[in-house]
Amino acid sequence: MQLGIFLPNWIGDVAMATPTLRAVRKHVGPDGKLIGVMRPYVAEVLAGNPWLDQTITYGKENSVTGGVIRELRDAQLDAALLLPNSMRIAWMARRSGARQRIGYARDGRSWLLTTKLYDPREGWRRVPLPQIDSYLNLAYALGCSWESPRLELHTSPADEALADDVWQRLGLPEERRVVVFNTGGAFGAAKDWPLEYFAELAQSIVREQDLHVLVNCGPQEREVARAIVRQADDPRVTSLAEEAQLPIGLTKACIRRARMLVTTDSGPRFFGVAFGIPVVTLFGPTSTRWTQTHYDREISLSMRLDCQPCMQRTCPLVHHRCMRELSVGMVYAEVTKQLAAAETYPQAA
Repeated sequence: MQLGIFLPNWIGDVAMATPTLRAVRKHVGPDGKLIGVMRPYVAEVLAGNPWLDQTITYGKENSVTGGVIRELRDAQLDAALLLPNSMRIAWMARRSGARQRIGYARDGRSWLLTTKLYDPREGWRRVPLPQIDSYLNLAYALGCSWESPRLELHTSPADEALADDVWQRLGLPEERRVVVFNTGGAFGAAKDWPLEYFAELAQSIVREQDLHVLVNCGPQEREVARAIVRQADDPRVTSLAEEAQLPIGLTKACIRRARMLVTTDSGPRFFGVAFGIPVVTLFGPTSTRWTQTHYDREISLSMRLDCQPCMQRTCPLVHHRCMRELSVGMVYAEVTKQLAAAETYPQAA
């Protein structure tokens, strides 16, 4: 079987697709071929994976033009599994020549699919279904056997070498004595927990738990990371802000070796889940139901206000109470619970 799997565009969604990747790899078998179709940065998230035989990458400008379509046709796909719900992806799959095209019937694209799945509904309203399960349902429609919803990611030797260098230059301790903070996300400012809260939380962790804190950041979050370090004002609180390059592989490797992760509801949250470390996730405008991870070492914190979840990139009511009222004390209480429980957990790989 020659199977193409069209992967999501968001980093966290890619991590949530890994149970589906495992399921279809088993279904295709050692004599079949599994081809991942994705954006270039998605390939970074999946670096080191054992599932894909081939990767085809595309950008917005060439997703429906000659080069990518030729690659897809050359692959001679028997079937295409469409994880994203966009019309563009359905059109790519149709032009690939795949005889079977499996996806959710959304956004007027049903006519491009040969096997259609429908979201669960109560009346006209969609019932929240965790994204992990939504993706797995596509695999089951293909004929795959049941698969665990456990997330799984890998690091490459190059990723680990980058993290080794960070640990040495920042003087970070070994033996999982570092807590990683992930403070931002591409979604928008509504997901952000105040930086002064992160700084105060870092102070509590280093002074009361005798641990170090490493603030993760992307290229657009360097100044926030620097501000947290300045306000914490403790040599045990450091950040990645001064790194010349901030590849996704570095973030993966840093989180993989951490004691635990404190994060907003953004992509690196799922790295912590995938690598089996304790996670405390701070929810503001988004719902805990759509991205439920089925992971017993994650604590999801939400104020559950009447205005939550609004799913807006900036607070439409301006007050941003969903994150501002999520106090440092509340978060630190859950951090201490996770740290205490971590003593009884087996070490992550």
